[in-house]
Amino acid sequence: MVDDFFDGARLLGIVAPIKSYQFCWLLNQYLQIDFRINHDIEIELDKKKRKYFFSVYEYNEPNGSRTHYLYSNHFDGEFLLPEFKHLDFLWLLKGDITGNQELQQLLQSIKTIAGVQLVMELTADKIRHKAHLLF
Repeated sequence: MVDDFFDGARLLGIVAPIKSYQFCWLLNQYLQIDFRINHDIEIELDKKKRKYFFSVYEYNEPNGSRTHYLYSNHFDGEFLLPEFKHLDFLWLLKGDITGNQELQQLLQSIKTIAGVQLVMELTADKIRHKAHLLF
């Protein structure tokens, strides 16, 4: 199930120490997209006898079948992907194949946004907790 979820997907890691709603607003303004929070796919993890909730924002491209998901990587001192504690957000592209050139253009566009310190592609083999990204 995990491998099927990530088949053909691309994942970006972003360091931008700002609130998730502010970051989505900036992305929407600068990249002319429309990320919206989707409470139905919010990630809930049980750790240390507590529940942690990680926001997921969603954007469906109007002229294709690609969907973009933006995950908050931290909530109340816990991390969605603990192997990437330095990352604030994870951006997953699913659906239509995203080519290398198109991905590089997206990376460069994200880097121009105020508050963004780092953007990098994450390969599936480096992610130990892939199941945490499933909704």
